[in-house]
Amino acid sequence: MLLLLLRTLLGAIFGAIIQCMMRMVVDTNVFVAALRSADGAAREVLRRWLSGRYDVCMSLPLFAEYRDLLGRHALFATSPLDQEERQALFHALMAASRLVDVYFLWRPNLPDEADNHVLELAVAASAHAIVTHNTSDFRRAELRFPNLAVLTPAELLSED
Repeated sequence: MLLLLLRTLLGAIFGAIIQCMMRMVVDTNVFVAALRSADGAAREVLRRWLSGRYDVCMSLPLFAEYRDLLGRHALFATSPLDQEERQALFHALMAASRLVDVYFLWRPNLPDEADNHVLELAVAASAHAIVTHNTSDFRRAELRFPNLAVLTPAELLSED
């Protein structure tokens, strides 16, 4: 009986912690910015993602986009991380993410078609925010989702 009570209590505590974490989608341009610089807001977002402070959601299309970027070696010529370190970071970030299935598409919606899957993931995940350096395209969406903020990494950190 005591074990059941303890499990219930721990489940409630864990559930409350999960609800307090900000659920978000981190756009690939934040990932690239973090890999190209040892400092800055984008790098801090990744640190907080890895530490479990943020509930970051991932879909298969976004995962594929992240993975594809790692193959663009010229993009990371000035990165403080070598290829092996970037791969290890990518795997750690994916392990710290929540995979969300997207069942509904909201198209056409954004000026850049390639960004639609990020918005669709955020809506499917009931995310609080999309973290991106490309705020202008997301803010010009044809459909509005009033509970979804579009924030730069710096804006996210200032709210946290």
